[in-house]
Amino acid sequence: MNAASATLPRVLAAFVGLAIVLSGCAPTGSDSQEITPSEVAFPVLETYPDIRVIEDLAYGAGADDVLLDVCLPEVDAVAAALTEPVARAAVVSVHGGSWRQGDKSNLYWRSVCQWLASEGFVAVSVNYRLAPENPYPAAIDDVRQAVSWLREDAQVARFEIDPARIGAFGGSAGGNLVALLGLEGTGSVAAGTRVAAVVNLSGPVDLTTDGFSLGGVVPTFRQVQLDYLGCASYSDCPQARPASPLYDVDQSDPPFFVGHSLDEMIPVQQSDALVEALREAGVDTTYLTLEGTMHSIAMLDDPMRTRIAQWLREKLEA
Repeated sequence: MNAASATLPRVLAAFVGLAIVLSGCAPTGSDSQEITPSEVAFPVLETYPDIRVIEDLAYGAGADDVLLDVCLPEVDAVAAALTEPVARAAVVSVHGGSWRQGDKSNLYWRSVCQWLASEGFVAVSVNYRLAPENPYPAAIDDVRQAVSWLREDAQVARFEIDPARIGAFGGSAGGNLVALLGLEGTGSVAAGTRVAAVVNLSGPVDLTTDGFSLGGVVPTFRQVQLDYLGCASYSDCPQARPASPLYDVDQSDPPFFVGHSLDEMIPVQQSDALVEALREAGVDTTYLTLEGTMHSIAMLDDPMRTRIAQWLREKLEA
């Protein structure tokens, strides 16, 4: 892609955004842009053979499964000729799997990592401890640790990243975790374990009994949630609320991109509630709903990838 073609999408996006502001038609509440996905089955299977992957780096203390992969963007000739490295934005990718299965290096999530790197980001695909053997808060503790690890001087220098420009991407259970990561705490999104932008695809955001009313969580998934939370029943499960990103929204939170299919396994009302809360707090929020049943990263056809990559570039100023 030449410089002119790379710049055009950014110019068009800025023009569209300005037009919306000037027309007074900015989305409110849980309003979404509804789109029709392509009919390509499992578009996330796209491969990127030119993207280098550094596998199985330990970021935690002593746990064999607390590992991550780093997918590195290609370096063009201009950047390679510079005497001083150019710091790049990074995106932490968190896999799904109902908090109890999945892996950073499976075919689907490896594709996500390499796709993000192909867009110019240093992509960091994270494994975390899985339930029920490791119930909440083990998974979110690990994701936080991954962000802290990435901000250490050694990683900043090794991967040539800007520690102030770290985003997060997740789907399904991973969407829940990156939403929680983005919403917890207050203050600067450029330090500590906070992140500067969040992409959440199909993430459940209310794991309490109040969440049952948001589209009707199916009984089998209620048990999945209980196993993750480490609770025998919802009648005695105080950890359900802190595990629910919906209750952590405040005005200091980073921009959010939320994607959700209208008829998938996680009710779209979960994302409706999150988007409404974000906008009420004044948080910059983009919300896309898709026709059909595609869940999480299964919705990543080429147009969706383009939208997300452009959004991440704008929010992380990449």
